[in-house]
Amino acid sequence: MPITTASHSAVVTSTQTQRLVVAICASVLGICLVYFAGFSHIEAVHNAAHDTRHSAAFPCH
Repeated sequence: MPITTASHSAVVTSTQTQRLVVAICASVLGICLVYFAGFSHIEAVHNAAHDTRHSAAFPCH
């Protein structure tokens, strides 16, 4: 069943499948970014994400 939303006189229709594909793509991108920051040997990337990784119990040392 399509989901229709009106926005500024434009009608946008998306199906559940399209929404699921977008959610999966966003999740994969997020996971890739977390693992890139977690296992990066670039010191600037490591330091930028350091406290967040430790608060999420993600090992980095």
